Amino acid sequence: MTVSSEYCPPSDPLDILYHDAQILVVNKPAGLLSVPGKGEHLADCLISRIQAVFPEALLVHRLDRDTSGVMVFAMTPHAQRHLGLQFEKRTTKKAYVARLDGHLEPRSGTVDLPLIVDWPNRPRQMVCHETGKPAVTDWKVMSYGEGETRVRLEPKTGRSHQLRVHMLSLGHPILGDPLYATGAGLDHPRMMLHSEELRLKHPDSGASQKFRVKAPF
Repeated sequence: MTVSSEYCPPSDPLDILYHDAQILVVNKPAGLLSVPGKGEHLADCLISRIQAVFPEALLVHRLDRDTSGVMVFAMTPHAQRHLGLQFEKRTTKKAYVARLDGHLEPRSGTVDLPLIVDWPNRPRQMVCHETGKPAVTDWKVMSYGEGETRVRLEPKTGRSHQLRVHMLSLGHPILGDPLYATGAGLDHPRMMLHSEELRLKHPDSGASQKFRVKAPF
């Protein structure tokens, strides 16, 4: 699989985890864009599929094409503003599961490295201490396998490709990552990164809610 690989989105039906008058929470499949890309061939995406069923649905945040898992959409402009502020102020709590190339040690830690787009190699991102935006990720080893490590990742910021570049910076890229993995690390049916848990406050009640979908790998 390469960066220029043809876009062949999965045909999975919508997997709705929760729905009320204010929010819609779904399990995004790997390989499907969150929003349309440039060009008709990249028009099929999660937001368009959702709006075919729920025309009022509004975007709040994104997951990379090759990442699966929990995503929330707003059902009203009020909910979109409310949720958008939660993401902006980093009051939402996100937890991901990933499988990494090699054995990551120690068993827990934090990556604090600023990120910026690598312009000549877009959409790749890179670490840059001069012009990068702050990016922080906590990691915890869940288990070790043969030549790989299963980790829980908790991003404290929401930069583009943050988890992918931060794991690469540790010398352990995410398995199956079409942009950052190399060699045998590319030999996987998908990128092994899944948004497993999202905690937020409901736009109407203010009650804390947790949505979770176990990683499919």
